[in-house]
Amino acid sequence: MRVIRCHVEAPLAADAVLRLPEEKSLHLLRVLRLREGDAVTLFNGDGHDYAARITGSEKKAVEVTVGAVEARHNESPLAITLLQGVARGDKMDLILQKATELGVQAIQPVMTERTEVKLDADRAERRIAHWRGVVAAACEQSGRARVPTVAEPRPLHEALADLPANARKLILDPHQGRALKALDLQPTQPVVLVIGPEGGLGERDHRLLVKSGFEGVQLGPRVLRTETAGLAVLAALQALYGDWA
Repeated sequence: MRVIRCHVEAPLAADAVLRLPEEKSLHLLRVLRLREGDAVTLFNGDGHDYAARITGSEKKAVEVTVGAVEARHNESPLAITLLQGVARGDKMDLILQKATELGVQAIQPVMTERTEVKLDADRAERRIAHWRGVVAAACEQSGRARVPTVAEPRPLHEALADLPANARKLILDPHQGRALKALDLQPTQPVVLVIGPEGGLGERDHRLLVKSGFEGVQLGPRVLRTETAGLAVLAALQALYGDWA
């Protein structure tokens, strides 16, 4: 049976009645063709699913009433933060979507030596809102009830200053990196993975990362594109040390 999940940025509780935002309402009414009495599952990122039913609808608004509340237990035991060099256009959307499906906990877009995307304040604000929407939609599809954080883009050196002190810090290095299976990761240890933008990480970036305690890992001798590299490492980490093991 199809389960329709809808992310809302609002407090939720049993017996609560709320009106959904116009964009969500139009999607339920016009795209999914739902009507009064139909079921929908709400979540707001607190780790619970909230079973609800449509109890009222107008042209551009849907009213829902919350019923049962269920805790979700499908988060990966690996606390992975992805530091992703900002990529162009749809590539960044793909990375965010699939990283969410693969269980990443947080995403920090970073500006690196070879980043080609330029974001002024207005454009950055719009992109962040869009990226967070992509991640929320990926949670709707994948069944996650905790939404990965997407931070504001920062220069790489600034992002490195705020990493957990005990994190295992990884960069992809197809020439000198260790095999992922040789890392012996502990599920309780946070993991930080850095992936460069198109063109990869520059020499200055690499020196900075090594100085900051990052170690090289590899998935074989081939060079992967930015939209492939992080997702391949995330999948391998889940298979070796996470909830795919």
